[in-house]
Amino acid sequence: MLKKGDKAPNFTLPNKDGENYSLEDFKGKKVVIFFYPKDNTPGCSRQACAFGETMPKFEEKNVHIIGISKDGQESHAKFIEKYSLPFLLLSDENLETIQAYGLWKEKTNFGKTAFGVERTTFLIDEEGIIEKIYRRAKTDTNAQDVLNYLEEAKK
Repeated sequence: MLKKGDKAPNFTLPNKDGENYSLEDFKGKKVVIFFYPKDNTPGCSRQACAFGETMPKFEEKNVHIIGISKDGQESHAKFIEKYSLPFLLLSDENLETIQAYGLWKEKTNFGKTAFGVERTTFLIDEEGIIEKIYRRAKTDTNAQDVLNYLEEAKK
């Protein structure tokens, strides 16, 4: 299991247009990576919209936001369009990155057990080191929680 101080696993994943992005592309900048279960579901939509609404505050701090799920490029394109999401969404359909971050977990929902993505957010520092982890991130407060941390860390 990854922890604070670990080197964040690198990845190369496509966006909605098939353009590949790697964590290494953001060296020298802080990055928030939020892993979420599924596009266009109530909780994931609230979480993504909260990051979208607070994006200007993240930009002021030179912090980039990336969302990653196992949904495909077409699903991401529709999700971005529906909610006017202003940040990168990357597709991890083969689950390599999700598994590298230790987030493919057995989950129980309404009495049924299945595997899925554990909603988790990572703050990665300028050198690619995990600065903070938000396990089982709260959909409605995750973006503000990260901003609050960044404000406190600055003091």
